[in-house]
Amino acid sequence: MEKIEGNWEGAIKVPNQPLSIIIQFSKDGGKISIPVQGLNDYPLKTVKLTDADLFFDMNIQGITITFDGKVNNDKISGTFVQQGQSFPFELTKGSKEQNEEIEAGDPVQVKLKDGTMQGLLQMPEGKGPFPVMIIIAGSGPTDRNGNSSLLPGKNNSLKMLAENLASQGIVSIRYDKRAIGQNKSLAGKEEDIRFDNFIDDAAAWVQFTKEDQRFSKVGIIGHSEGSLIGMVAANHAKADSFISIAGAGRTIDEVLLEQLETQLPPKLKLEAKDILEKLKQGKQVPTVSAELQFIFRPSVQPYIISWLRYNPQEELAKLTCPVLILNGDRDLQVPIKDAEALHQAKKDSQMLIVKNMNHILKEAPEDREGNIAAYSNPDLSLAKGLIDGIVSFLK
Repeated sequence: MEKIEGNWEGAIKVPNQPLSIIIQFSKDGGKISIPVQGLNDYPLKTVKLTDADLFFDMNIQGITITFDGKVNNDKISGTFVQQGQSFPFELTKGSKEQNEEIEAGDPVQVKLKDGTMQGLLQMPEGKGPFPVMIIIAGSGPTDRNGNSSLLPGKNNSLKMLAENLASQGIVSIRYDKRAIGQNKSLAGKEEDIRFDNFIDDAAAWVQFTKEDQRFSKVGIIGHSEGSLIGMVAANHAKADSFISIAGAGRTIDEVLLEQLETQLPPKLKLEAKDILEKLKQGKQVPTVSAELQFIFRPSVQPYIISWLRYNPQEELAKLTCPVLILNGDRDLQVPIKDAEALHQAKKDSQMLIVKNMNHILKEAPEDREGNIAAYSNPDLSLAKGLIDGIVSFLK
């Protein structure tokens, strides 16, 4: 047990709804926390370590949940099983804060209704005032640097974006979303979280910068899911510009159904479609098949309902500030057609398709394997044309 004693953080890789988990192993067993579900320091029932093989389980309301994996130095990876449904999980030893590199930039914080949110300010050299961009990360447990606990290694895409902007005289503020990293304490209970919470957080950062005389104009850069969050926040907080990078041009129900198409048998696909139809009407679905619990469990349905109220094309059309829509032609997650749909919705926007750029803003080869390998390589530079396109638009 000495081999695994200490704090481990990671996630259960549930499609579109990854669950961040924290596990504390001790000589006598262990405890698990799932912040987004309001579960804190819940005792594990069994912890067995044999060489590199690790098994642990828990019992909640008569339901047994198991984790079966392997320990490889400071990583634990394996399979999570609940009620016959399984998903991969991965854990990294040490807290997120302990594993973070020392970063250039100044810590900043903004007051919210339910607490204080931490961020990182990246300033250029020279005398201001400077334009400032609020950078919003993508979906799931993606931190302010663009790294996800669902993936091995780091890509540091958003960190590199901030550094490159600073070299061009543009300030940025990037932050871990609520329930992630430095802002884990803002998670709250899963049934209380709404899409609007993330919009309000981004809008609060815009307001924060407007009150600081070091900055001239303030804009938002939203990456992936952060694009929809950012465009709504830009409207609410009256930002001076908005940049969408790899943002979906369709509502989340369309995206979900497309992704589930290859993962579910016909009967479950029909149920998923029916559930989404009811959620679009604002109606919760109390009875969900065990196989769909992790995507449509009752506690997450209020969040999905709040998310479904926002159509990216409609929200983008509301903006009166200048808009730039960016996408890579080698993005495996968000195709160019989404950028074109957004551009069509706001015809006075600018659109830039960056050659050879994948979803995490890196230059990637044509083959899928090489493209995905870039997600875990911090040494790869950002795609050529990305920074020039952003700077040209802002200046």
